[in-house]
Amino acid sequence: MRSDGVPVLPPAAPADDAPGLLRGTGIGAGRASGPVRVLREPDPAALREGDVLVVSFADPGWTPLFPRAAAIVMEVGGSMCHAAVVAREMGIPSVFGVRRATELLVPGQRVLVDGVAGTGAPEP
Repeated sequence: MRSDGVPVLPPAAPADDAPGLLRGTGIGAGRASGPVRVLREPDPAALREGDVLVVSFADPGWTPLFPRAAAIVMEVGGSMCHAAVVAREMGIPSVFGVRRATELLVPGQRVLVDGVAGTGAPEP
């Protein structure tokens, strides 16, 4: 949601998208891949170095986990939310505003996150 209250939704996927491609708002910092780790609460013991952190949302309590993450995928949030600013400062490729990411990405599945293009895709 923008500061004026207007919802920010990810763009509709083009018809030629590959199966399994997820789209959202690219937060920047390039590309990274790793195994998916879906978390419902900020548990440092549940995230391993190099995991792709997949969450519904993140408040400041999540930021201590960010340095371990190869990339971050979040269901809500935009380019100016707290988590986006922190992810950019840490150089973590991130895509936010990905609808149903915690349902569609399977724990342990390897994904490639492109923080510039705003996409996440399963690796073969």
